[in-house]
Amino acid sequence: MNDIPESDRLPEAPHPRETVALFGQEAAEAAFLEAFSTGRLHHGWLITGPRGVGKATLAWRMARFLLANPPAAAEGGLFGDTDPAPAPKDLDIGPDHPVARRIAARSEPGLFHLKRGINDKTGRLRNEIVVDEVRRLKEFFALSSTDGGRRVVIVDSADELNTSAANALLKLLEEPPANATLLLVSHQPSGLLPTIRSRCRVLRCAPLAPPVLAQAMDQAGIVPSGPKGASDEEVARGLAQLAGGSVGDAIGLISLDGLKTYGELVALMGGLPRLDRGRALKLAERAAARGAEDHLALLIRLIDLFLTRLARSGATGAPPPEAVPGEAALLMRLCPSARAARGWAELSQELSARASHARAVNLDPAALILDMVFRIDRRAADLVAPAGAGAP
Repeated sequence: MNDIPESDRLPEAPHPRETVALFGQEAAEAAFLEAFSTGRLHHGWLITGPRGVGKATLAWRMARFLLANPPAAAEGGLFGDTDPAPAPKDLDIGPDHPVARRIAARSEPGLFHLKRGINDKTGRLRNEIVVDEVRRLKEFFALSSTDGGRRVVIVDSADELNTSAANALLKLLEEPPANATLLLVSHQPSGLLPTIRSRCRVLRCAPLAPPVLAQAMDQAGIVPSGPKGASDEEVARGLAQLAGGSVGDAIGLISLDGLKTYGELVALMGGLPRLDRGRALKLAERAAARGAEDHLALLIRLIDLFLTRLARSGATGAPPPEAVPGEAALLMRLCPSARAARGWAELSQELSARASHARAVNLDPAALILDMVFRIDRRAADLVAPAGAGAP
């Protein structure tokens, strides 16, 4: 079973089960510990937040902690000791602890990891979690109930449950077995059944600040990279801005040289509304090269991100922290007012819809990127003065 591909593992990163420390989610950990220490441990926990900020790592830390602290120990010992152990200060469980070793070996009998399985017909990972996977929980609870200890289920991610699977899981949340805790990881909790949300306590994980993001990437063995000549601090700050504080997104940006590409995009936009068509064509041709599907997706995402940051600058009257040098001044020149912010926000929605349609019908990638860039150029002509001209 251990050679089955893991749907919840990021490329080039360790599995959350293998991650030693969790960075930047102290508030979520503290909320869980407070519930545990005061005897208010809920049977269902919905762990939410952007992708790649440590939600799954938190779930595995919670699972190790719960299984290493059985109910009798949490209540003061097997024989009703009047002097119980002090409340734990964190979720750390040493790697030599028997529970930690069994979880690392994927042999812990008190833990069930619910995720997308293999399609028997195709031999590939399914696109969703099906009801048969959830039904296996019945056998798990039956076999693991003999010792009276805790049972923990990690669902990663709950967003991938199909309708039948979600309804089957809901029944467990409505009538949970004794000493069972269900940990549901969700990137988009609004898409879950309202009844599932209502039966869980929510733990929200926040985006990571640049220094914390750097720590998390160092633990994962990821070496940040950026444009030539950029300092480590500039690279970390830029990745944090573009990745939204997500380690997962930062890894994707690094693997595709995303920070450099965003710098090229900002440089191209610097000429608006007098677009350098030759530079625009080079950008489009790179996205259309053979095998460049990931780069095309990245470029579309970066264009949308640029427009979002542009609109936000005009709406708030101040640019966000720079992702690349010179970005802040450009954002304020292109979006000097709330009126301009509305114009850019409308264009962002329009281009996002056009890109989704174009990719669905396999439109030529170069034509798609050029169309997006030229539409940005036309909108700039309506909203702002040319580079080097006075303010409108």
